[in-house]
Amino acid sequence: MELLIQKAILKYGLEDMYEYSEVDALVVGAGPSGLTAARYLAEKGLKVLLYDRRLSFGGGIGGGGNMIPKIAVQEEALPILEDFKIRYKKAESGLYTLDPAELIAKLSAGAIDAGVKVMLGVHVEDVIVRGNPPAVKGVLWKWSAIEISGLHVDPLYTQAGAIIDATGHDAEIINIAARKNPELGITLKGEKSNWSEVSEKLVVEHAGKVAPGLFVTGIATCSVYGLPRMGPIFGGMLMSGKKVAEEVTKELKS
Repeated sequence: MELLIQKAILKYGLEDMYEYSEVDALVVGAGPSGLTAARYLAEKGLKVLLYDRRLSFGGGIGGGGNMIPKIAVQEEALPILEDFKIRYKKAESGLYTLDPAELIAKLSAGAIDAGVKVMLGVHVEDVIVRGNPPAVKGVLWKWSAIEISGLHVDPLYTQAGAIIDATGHDAEIINIAARKNPELGITLKGEKSNWSEVSEKLVVEHAGKVAPGLFVTGIATCSVYGLPRMGPIFGGMLMSGKKVAEEVTKELKS
């Protein structure tokens, strides 16, 4: 029995990895913006792969507001909650509250049900840049456990028509691209201090293309464009994910 189990895992697991070594869109980061973007991309018929370095979904959702199990969204984000069948409760001043656990579960299920392929425990360590003018064409990755262990192991590759950085505060993929490939012309301004009502709007406005083949969404947008952070309100995260999905879809299908 043990041999049959191993053969099944190896055969079909490696088949999946082979199949998804080239995709239309690669989303890095399974937080609120990344999951939202992935679902809307897949619904447009694109082949979508989602990486997260952890063995779980949700990014910064799970902790709620300082470990209190509620988060907030504004009214403009309600259509996205309804798309994912996420329940919410009206609060004051145009805000609505919802449970972090439900948000994680339903964003994740919504992405998977739309056809997104998810690989957890993946660390992206470099990007592939080709062409003249230069464009980001893929990433180099290895298992997070290898990275954490400090072992020197060469990575493998994933090719993508568009790469979306949804890695959060550090904007990890864009940082790599900017540092190693100055010809892309990327400058990161760094995240500013909290200003929720300003950031919630600006994060959505600035979500989109950073360089050819490379896009940003969610809180990573703050690090790229010098925007303030926003705390435990997630409407901007969701709306920025939907916006970047629309931009990527338009570009890939043009």
